[in-house]
Amino acid sequence: MTVKQPQPGELEPIETASRDEIAALQLQRLQWSLRHAYDNVAPFRNKCQAQGVHPDDLKRLEDLAKFPFTTKADLRDHYPFGLFAVPRDKVARLHASSGTTGKPIVVGYTQQDLDHWADLMARSIRAAGGRAGDMVHVAYGYGLFTGGLGAHYGAERLGCTVVPMSGGQTEKQVQLILDFKPDIIMVTPSYSLVIAEEFERLGVAPEQISLSMGMFGAEPWGEGMRAEIEKKLGIDAVDVYGLTEVIGPGVASECIESKDGPVVWEDHFYPEIINPETGAVQPDGEPGELVFTSLTKEAFPVIRYRTRDLTRLLAPTSRSFRRMDRITGRSDDMLIVRGVNVFPTQIEEQIMRDPRLSGNYQIHLRRDSHLDQVEVRCELQREVAAHTTSAQVEQIAHELGHHIKTLIGISCQISVLAPETIPRTLVGKARRVFDERPKLI
Repeated sequence: MTVKQPQPGELEPIETASRDEIAALQLQRLQWSLRHAYDNVAPFRNKCQAQGVHPDDLKRLEDLAKFPFTTKADLRDHYPFGLFAVPRDKVARLHASSGTTGKPIVVGYTQQDLDHWADLMARSIRAAGGRAGDMVHVAYGYGLFTGGLGAHYGAERLGCTVVPMSGGQTEKQVQLILDFKPDIIMVTPSYSLVIAEEFERLGVAPEQISLSMGMFGAEPWGEGMRAEIEKKLGIDAVDVYGLTEVIGPGVASECIESKDGPVVWEDHFYPEIINPETGAVQPDGEPGELVFTSLTKEAFPVIRYRTRDLTRLLAPTSRSFRRMDRITGRSDDMLIVRGVNVFPTQIEEQIMRDPRLSGNYQIHLRRDSHLDQVEVRCELQREVAAHTTSAQVEQIAHELGHHIKTLIGISCQISVLAPETIPRTLVGKARRVFDERPKLI
């Protein structure tokens, strides 16, 4: 794998600025963003007035804690355009979330917003090791989902050659990678393993694949998943973070030289970590819920948006901006099983401890006689399955159940299945949890 280290002159000056310079820019932009939202978004203005705060009250960055949060409920309550800060005829593009839990969240972009987004995605790809002239295979879905077009325009802005494949058609994905020989792939972690399985089916070894780097986002993934992707595709796997409500992918991205957590592009997004129960701001290094305030967005500014992602802010390393730790889960994805708080990523971590198991899994929950029952379905690796006896499969299941019980605190039924038994997600995010327990009324 070829790791492309940044050369003198390749980084933007703000990426190596002092923390005082960054803070000064953030304060200036934050004052503008608050005023812009207050003057042009009536629901935000009403919340500020109810809380007794005004944009003029922001004298220091710390004063942001006085202002109200924005939640996903706010975005849905004012569907579709109620939180836009510019007239609809100034909106150059619309994107939306999937809307799987209710009305979709609709976001708008002015042309300047789109330019900033392309610049930030170009910065993210460069941080991950991409350079002008590289060929980028985009296997994120195109359309209302921000992944495909966000990656596409960022790669073009950097000067790359873009293959706009989108999701699905796995056999064609692999054929084009073999024929075109791209350098970079941008895709969800779960679908990258589906592509890797197709390479395995064709007998193509990792060292025969042209890819040298992949940028993976849109769903949580851990270090075990990173190791499997890197092994199966023969690449450096880099984490890119974003969400539709804030802008899309490109809010933060890992740097290839360190791969130690996504660097938050703090010149455009101001991050906070809060206690999810009390809303109190936590100091850097403490875990909690990630909150973002946009600093430059025109059409759809977000002020103190509660992402529900659980992580912590870390000190700068490869850039002058702070980093995010791995997302440990989402506060709204937490499962309560017999009184124990469980995040799907915790179970994934235990699955990925065993090299005999692949990264494809499902968690099924049901309730029998008032007791929660959990079944974890996982798969053997293709190269392992052919010479694994039924007794060994039982032992793998026993060991995984023991690890989950010991380290997470819940008992599970473990089903270790043959390769490719679990349905694959070909477009969008993989569904991991199937909660069939009756809803409490």
